[in-house]
Amino acid sequence: MPADLPRRRRRPDVGSRGRITLVILAFALFVLLTSLRGIAGFYTDLLWFDSLGFRGVFTGVLGAKITLAVIFSLAFFVLLWLNLLIADRLAPRFRPAGPEEEVIERYHELIGNRTGLVRLAIALVFGFIAGVGQAGQWHDWILFRNGQDFGTVDEQFKMDVGFYVFKLPFLTSVVGWLFASLIIILLVTAVAHYVNGGIRVQGAAQRVTPQVKAHLSVLLGMLAAVRAVSYYLQRYELNFSTRGAVDGATYTDVKAQLPALNLLIFISGVAVVLFIVNIWRRGWVLPVLAVGLWAFVALVVGGIYPAFVQRVRVTPAESSKERPYIVRNIEATREALGLEDVESTPFAANGDLSAADLEANSVTVRNIRLWDPSTIQKAYQQLQEVRRNYRFNDVDVDRYEIDGETTQVLVSPRELDQGDLPQSSWEASHLTYTNGHGIVAAASNAKDNNGRPIFISQDVPMVSDAPALEVDQPAIYVGENLDGYVIVNSNRPEFAYQDENETVFTSYEGEDGIGIGSILRRAAFALRFGDVNPLISGNIRPSSKILIVRDVRERVELVAPFLHFDSDPYVVAIDGRLQYVVDAYTTTSRYPYAQRVNTDDQRAGSGLDHRFNYVRNSVKAVVDAYDGSVTLYVVDDSDPLIRAYRQAFPDMFTDDDEIPEALEEHFRYPEDLFRAQTSMWGRYHIEDPDDFYNGADQWDVALEPGTGDAGGTATTAVGASAPRAQRMEPYYLQMRLPGEEKEEFLILRPFAPVARGNEGRQLMTAFMVAKSDPGEYGKLETFVMPRGNLPDGPGIVAATMSSDPAVSELETLLGIAGGGSDIIFGNLILVPIEQSLLFVRPVYVESESTRIPELERVIVSFQGEVALESTLQAGLAKLFGDAPETLEEEGPTGGEEPSDELTVEELLAQAAAAFDEAQAALDEGDLGTYQEKVDEARGYINQARELTGGNDTPSSTTTTTEPAD
Repeated sequence: MPADLPRRRRRPDVGSRGRITLVILAFALFVLLTSLRGIAGFYTDLLWFDSLGFRGVFTGVLGAKITLAVIFSLAFFVLLWLNLLIADRLAPRFRPAGPEEEVIERYHELIGNRTGLVRLAIALVFGFIAGVGQAGQWHDWILFRNGQDFGTVDEQFKMDVGFYVFKLPFLTSVVGWLFASLIIILLVTAVAHYVNGGIRVQGAAQRVTPQVKAHLSVLLGMLAAVRAVSYYLQRYELNFSTRGAVDGATYTDVKAQLPALNLLIFISGVAVVLFIVNIWRRGWVLPVLAVGLWAFVALVVGGIYPAFVQRVRVTPAESSKERPYIVRNIEATREALGLEDVESTPFAANGDLSAADLEANSVTVRNIRLWDPSTIQKAYQQLQEVRRNYRFNDVDVDRYEIDGETTQVLVSPRELDQGDLPQSSWEASHLTYTNGHGIVAAASNAKDNNGRPIFISQDVPMVSDAPALEVDQPAIYVGENLDGYVIVNSNRPEFAYQDENETVFTSYEGEDGIGIGSILRRAAFALRFGDVNPLISGNIRPSSKILIVRDVRERVELVAPFLHFDSDPYVVAIDGRLQYVVDAYTTTSRYPYAQRVNTDDQRAGSGLDHRFNYVRNSVKAVVDAYDGSVTLYVVDDSDPLIRAYRQAFPDMFTDDDEIPEALEEHFRYPEDLFRAQTSMWGRYHIEDPDDFYNGADQWDVALEPGTGDAGGTATTAVGASAPRAQRMEPYYLQMRLPGEEKEEFLILRPFAPVARGNEGRQLMTAFMVAKSDPGEYGKLETFVMPRGNLPDGPGIVAATMSSDPAVSELETLLGIAGGGSDIIFGNLILVPIEQSLLFVRPVYVESESTRIPELERVIVSFQGEVALESTLQAGLAKLFGDAPETLEEEGPTGGEEPSDELTVEELLAQAAAAFDEAQAALDEGDLGTYQEKVDEARGYINQARELTGGNDTPSSTTTTTEPAD
């Protein structure tokens, strides 16, 4: 018989095994090649963090991700593997015949005796997928492990705020993950029972064996238990409800939603019992009853009932029902946003200001900002660019000691323009042109007799007239808007600057940079940037370094990925070096009862342009412009979030007592934080809950006075229309506040009453300031106008300026004779002096040929009176009889002395002729004659203005500059 014959031993198919081996090797090689760039990125990132001394951050975050992935993958693997093992153990010995048996039989023939291997593979695959997804919770995990107490308990559940910020988010995530995992395990286990014959969909035989029923009942009971825990945690989530008049648990949440959740917890517990009892009963009546009861309660009690309470009980009497919860919201919001200690000071807003008062506040007057950052940036670019490979990305307002006086200064670094190099070769882009050079600075109140900035620091090589702004190391390797990489200490000399007689080169000597001398590292960076040149270039030598992540914002965001950063880094000159300061914030949306912040007026790219209801400016990040070193100074150690991060990364931060005194003197209260606080203070300065609910005395940030003229609609840039509802930007001032003994550097923003629509002509209710000087840093103060006699706000003042005959005639005259120039109305600056409000608005002229803005006139307004003069001092003197000296030089008059024999029309005709001669001189390249004729034309216009009793400024087109810095 064939069965009695010995079996033939099949020889292994060598060719088949070889093909399988080749396929495996090819697949492995494909995976390796496609992963090489990712591997190179990981390796070079590690090198970069190591070069900055922040290796602990890289490994700490990576370790948190790996830990979570391993824990959750292992947990899911164990749960699924055990349930599959139980399913195999509970498989019936004999599977009843049925329509499904053929398919099931084929499956068993396919896997044979490899059931354990299949079980292991399925558990591994599902476990990996489920675990890797949880790696994204690394931030919540770090906070969970390093949580701190806030020392404040919420009013509803009497839990420390730290529970909500540090514990609850991760616990909620874990419970949600566990519930989803159990559902997947239940489904996979049911499929395993099906293929094992324990479950039959078709046929007259028993569809579920008792053992399988018991197994599935236990899993369903576990699901119900996890759901009960989820409902328990949802009770605490009510503190972040947005259902009521304010954020937080309000009347309906406390009186209806909370009892509903407690009932659902009880129902879930009953369901657990019913699922377990179902093990010993026939059928599925009890589980169906449990699920049906849960669904009914969840729909009616958890959904319909709270909606009914909100509509029937709360809406008709919302103010009284919500009153205690509004009180909770006001207190929590003030605490969470750092507004609990705002000092409120009455401000008379009277007309008692005199020339003697101006003299007593001469430092304030001398520091009234006449140059808008966006306008002077164009002047810097045209007058100080020097070479095409430089650019000025931003102008920052700061203060320095100039000639023994603290002076408000506009500073801008001369950074490398990678997109406009003299050469476009790889060597030029990555080896030769590697750095910017120095800074340009001018006093915010100064202009020369041509209306241009008076530079304190300027030129290449950089020279400075003020010791405070002198820089020993002007090279800028790390700055704003820099991307890509450069290689230093190569065989190609690095361009420093072009002197009068020769090209000067430099060599990088900073600590930052990654050695790129080895072939391995060169290959890694070639893969990272998709550029083979770092690998094959013969100009790279063993001592060469590569500098990457050269943008300031990107650098600090990578170093501290859990912090949020201000949109405006600013450069500081201290101890002969240039340092960028970037304000860093800790935020959370988990502060109980605190209101979510309105972020509508945050700048693009702001780190505060996201949902949050708690914020602290706890860290000042300082980046050296030369060597790129990063130091994170903790300036608010009372913040529990920063204490948690310090515990997680103990070597990352530096104490505030190590901040150099020269650096601390240049700290500014951050703009983005002040925007957030002022946007909320307009409502949260109200303490009475009834007034709060009714909106009585509610403020809003004053609207930005317009474009096109002194009081039109708002814009965001020169000549570009924008939404009319844009609010005034905060701006920095060096001034003495009413009641103070000395001048301070502060940031200011005015308020107006809340009004419907976008009307821009409003009265002023208050203005808020935040102080920046050491010892006073961070103090907030609101100056409140007399309620019965509110003064004109910025919108009204701007409109008054625009309608003033001198300003109107100015535009008319120049429209006739100006030709080829634009008139630009600058930012309206509010300057409180003593108990009075002074408004100042600069007027610039920009020639279409040179595009150099010049400060030609200053509009001064006080108590409805308007003066338009060539200098601020002259404008103040016209209104008050006398004024302190400013840093402005009088402009040229040109032309002839006023003559009664010439009419206004004749003077304008001569001005037009002079403008024509100026244009002809410009066409011939004779800049000297061009300037002479322009000055002469302006002189004729001045004479015409004197004959009509007014003043002037040349222009044909009217625009308005960007909001103030």
